[in-house]
Amino acid sequence: MNNSSAPVYYSAETVRRFLTWPLVNEAVESALKAVVNIENRPPNAAFVNQPKRTFTVCNEPGQVLLTMPAFVGNFTQTSDGSGGDAANIPRSTLACKVVSSFSSNPQRQPPLPSISANILLFSVETGELTAIMAGTDITTWRTVAASLVATKHLYFRRFGPRAEHDREITVAIIGCGVQGKMHASAFCAMFKVKQLNLYNRTTAKAEQLKQTLGSVAQTKISVCSSPGEAVQGADVICIATYSPEPLVFASDLREGVSVHINAVGAGEVHYSEVAPNVYELAQVYVDCFANAESELIGLPAPIAGELGSVIAGGQYPAASAVTIFQSMGMASEDACVAQAVQDAILSSVK
Repeated sequence: MNNSSAPVYYSAETVRRFLTWPLVNEAVESALKAVVNIENRPPNAAFVNQPKRTFTVCNEPGQVLLTMPAFVGNFTQTSDGSGGDAANIPRSTLACKVVSSFSSNPQRQPPLPSISANILLFSVETGELTAIMAGTDITTWRTVAASLVATKHLYFRRFGPRAEHDREITVAIIGCGVQGKMHASAFCAMFKVKQLNLYNRTTAKAEQLKQTLGSVAQTKISVCSSPGEAVQGADVICIATYSPEPLVFASDLREGVSVHINAVGAGEVHYSEVAPNVYELAQVYVDCFANAESELIGLPAPIAGELGSVIAGGQYPAASAVTIFQSMGMASEDACVAQAVQDAILSSVK
């Protein structure tokens, strides 16, 4: 490959300048709709090809390379997430996220991050590598965006077409690590959060998050002593921990009224944070059936459907339903967000 066609590198600092919730939410929603397997798909309908992620074990325990390729065809996305005429122009993207996980890196001198992610973007015409993009922030943002999109369509839309703009909610955040922090700030930014309940195993981390949010959020924020205390009275619950044991039980939830749960934890078992008796009374939605078949083996509840089907079809849960979005993440989400970021970068330099 000659110098004129060498791939461009987008650093983490560059990527952060162009990440906004409207842009990322739109990209994630496009991926969720495209992944739905529609019978008799129209010729120009959006679609996804994404093999299961691969795991390559390296020399030592705790050293793994993950690869997550995806092709997303005929999806719509504007460069700034604002919609408009440009949103009617279909596009396609070919990408592969490559993640190295080396658990001993923090013990090195100097310490290094244990996770390193990059997204490779390819020309859909020639297959040439066109860009390498730092992917850690994109992974974090698209995970939060999936929860935002799920809450919009599985919770708010059951109360009307503009409920996400008008309805006040109480939100519980269980786990105040990177994902918990981002969920808390994003939910306060995108929805009318009247009460935010924070729980973390180490209370100091929840207190620190409260202080960080206190200056920007017009929301009452409480630090709770247990997960049960945090979720009592909550309309929306976001759980982001590595807990191998249940943290939320049916007796903790508001009885007889609507509750939505975003389960985004990354433990060895994806559904370990939520007790089986919650799954027994809930409608469970996933981002992708294919992912669920391989990663949610033993889930103590049937899967009601893919989130993309709800978005596309408008068949929302009943007002009193308990719903769970079992978030696993998809390579197509990374691909659509990376493409949107690249489009925004290129638009800014024209």
